[in-house]
This record gives sequence, C-alpha cells and structure tokens, in this order.
Amino acid sequence: MSRPPQPRPAPDRLTSFFWSGDVLRSRSVGDAVLTDVVNIPAPPARLVADWERDISERLGLESGDVEPLPLARARVRWPDYKYCVQAASDWTRTRGLRDVLASSDVALMACRGAKYHHDAAHYGGAAFCNLFLSEDRGLDVHFPTTGQRIPLVRGTVMVFDTAQPHAVIARGRDGFHAADFSPGQDCSQVFLTWELPIENPDVAQALRITFDTDPATAARLDEEQIWLNGAPAHLQPESGRLGSDHQALHDTACDRRHQQDQREGHQPRGKPGADPQD
Repeated sequence: MSRPPQPRPAPDRLTSFFWSGDVLRSRSVGDAVLTDVVNIPAPPARLVADWERDISERLGLESGDVEPLPLARARVRWPDYKYCVQAASDWTRTRGLRDVLASSDVALMACRGAKYHHDAAHYGGAAFCNLFLSEDRGLDVHFPTTGQRIPLVRGTVMVFDTAQPHAVIARGRDGFHAADFSPGQDCSQVFLTWELPIENPDVAQALRITFDTDPATAARLDEEQIWLNGAPAHLQPESGRLGSDHQALHDTACDRRHQQDQREGHQPRGKPGADPQD
C-alpha cells in the first residue's frame, strides 16, 4: 500500500525591519541578485599600489575584514574613475533602475574575503550596487540562501538586497575559511559600492520586494534587524547557515529532554510492542 505524498516544508521566510524616516517598516527580503561583467579600465598601477599599502599598513585588514578606503584621495589619481561610474550607471539602467545610481551615495571599499553576514542591521533601507575593480584572484561572492556564486573579476557588477546573507569566499570552497586569506596571500579586493534606496519603486520591483509584510511586529521594535520564520535570525559566519530564536529554543528543549532521558536511564524508543531485549 503506497503512502500518500508528504507535503513539502514551507520555504524559509526572511523579513527585514528597516527605518523609513522615523518609523520602522517591514518588508520581504529580495531573492533576486542582479549581476553581470561590464567593461572598465584597469586602475593605474600606482593607485593600486596605494590601495595595497592602505590595506596592509593603515587598515591592517585581516581575514574576513571589510573596510572603507579614501575615495576623494583616490579620485585625484584616477582619471578613469568617471568611466567606471558611467559603466555601472549604464548597466543599472538596462536592468530597469533608470537614474537611481546618480542620486545614490558611493564609497570605495576593500576586503580580504568576507565572512557570511548581512548588512540590514544598519542598511536595511538600502540595496547595494557593487562594482569590483580588482583582477580575478580566485574569489566568489556567495549568496547561500539563493545558491548563487558570482566570480569576482575586474568589472563584476551586482545589485542585491542588504538583508540577503552573503560572503566573499575562495572559489571552490564550501564556506568561509580564514586560512584562505592568511597574510602574504594576494587576495584583497577593492570595489565601489552605492546605496540604492530600497523604497525606490524600480529597486523594489527589480529585487522582488514586498512591503509591510509584518506591521504588527515592526510597531513594537526599536532597531533594524532581520527575522527568520517569525523570530530574530542568526547567521553562522563560517557556513552561512541561518537560524532563529525559535529554532534555538527548540534545539535547547530537545537537548534537555535527551539529557533527562540519559539521567533517568531511558532507552531510545522502538516500535510499539517491541521487546527492548530482542
């Protein structure tokens, strides 16, 4: 006699709570990651040398660190900066974002890999547009909840929801490993990043975001955060695995029951009516 098909488990539901003016709103987390490779000129060698000095001496980046570089100083020695901005702007227009990049804040960043994280605790009201300036160093941006791995080469560009967990990891690896970014390894990446307003209709549509998905919870919170399946979410920085307070409570209760069974000498449950001595 065949068993009826088992229902599939409901997909995990991520919710971002973000500041809209002085009010917290709720929204879904966009599952679309827009990406491509655009043609940009290589930065001047002396500018790259400046960046490497800043990364190793001034910033002292260690494995997994992501920090800003001085953009104003770089622009003085970077005649092709405007072409990089234009390439990113032209590409975002082809993805339906029109002129949103031109009115968005931009920063210059550097990283030596990046542990799994999300940025919605501080930038929940934004999406990021990143344009990578460094050569291919065998690294990928990995989005564990969507399964996407995007190779980082000069000209890699992407737009994604800040609440979407992501990391920069070594190509072919299954997670973040600090040893992949140890001192002496040529693994730094430099990129431009723009903050795109998440409430912009073009941005929300491109990333498939729905607003006011949990207004009751938003009304009683006082800071930006993401929740998983109705409880605050936790992200493991090495594996990218998401969990929540509900899951933690469930796991703790199971551990306590298991410990109590061991103290009381309980045996694992077998089939009904089975003789434990058989």
